[in-house]
Amino acid sequence: MKHLLTLFDWSPDEITETIALADDLKKQCGNGIRPQMLTGQVLAQVYDKPSLRTRVSFETAMLQLGGGATFLTSKEAGWTGRESLPDVAKVLSSFVDAIVIRTFSQQLVEDVAKHAACPVINGLTDDYHPAQALTDVMTIKESTGTLKGVHLAFVGDGNNVAKSLAIICGKLGMKFTLCAPAEHQFDDAFLKKLGSELPDAKLDVTNNVKAAVKSADVIYTDVWASMGQEGEADDRKQVLAPFQVNGDVMKAAPSECLFLHCLPAHRGEEVTDDVIDGPQSKAFEQAENRMHLAKGLLARLLG
Repeated sequence: MKHLLTLFDWSPDEITETIALADDLKKQCGNGIRPQMLTGQVLAQVYDKPSLRTRVSFETAMLQLGGGATFLTSKEAGWTGRESLPDVAKVLSSFVDAIVIRTFSQQLVEDVAKHAACPVINGLTDDYHPAQALTDVMTIKESTGTLKGVHLAFVGDGNNVAKSLAIICGKLGMKFTLCAPAEHQFDDAFLKKLGSELPDAKLDVTNNVKAAVKSADVIYTDVWASMGQEGEADDRKQVLAPFQVNGDVMKAAPSECLFLHCLPAHRGEEVTDDVIDGPQSKAFEQAENRMHLAKGLLARLLG
């Protein structure tokens, strides 16, 4: 049984095969074909954090594949104190065929997977966002035709999205640059794990925006204060202001460079309107691909 907890646990072949499956299902969907690959199967989603893209994309994906879905908050599921987490994991996984969890703690997702009798998918934690990174790579391949040698420059906070992108770039032979102020760069524990698991990964870390994007094929950014960090928002705005992706940053990159953002975007903070709405932006194709990637992921885990 395969889970998606972090991308450290997935091989390059598993990643590329899942993206290829998602791409095939997207093409079929565009032709009005929705293969009923998961008829009668049920997905449970258990969330601590609000969501538009993750929740709706997974639910729609399951429905389009012929299955069904149900949604619970963590409080409703009961693992916040009403029952032990192992008990909830065992019972819930005896009812459904897969579980998506969106929460704060990576350890919680891994603990549920340890006791569950069905695949568990990390729908976002404070540490990782693997389904988003799979979608991002799918979007890059769709737009450029290749992944090998592609240079992705992430400008902003070195958060859960950035970490997952660094892993997937290392797995697939892509170059990854994190451009962030010193206090928002990757922590030592993550860098140590990345170096241990992916010693050949092409990783640069800098605080020089124009140097970071000079040879970039893709510029990526995300909100400066993620969910749970709202109390730090004002301080983060001040520190991260020089890392805004605006027209000057895009001009410093090659003319064919793409722009990605996992959304929601705080327009006027980490990105300006002219960039996210501009001709180089693939942010909304990227958002649509969340659903197609979810279909490929569910089909691979449950098919």
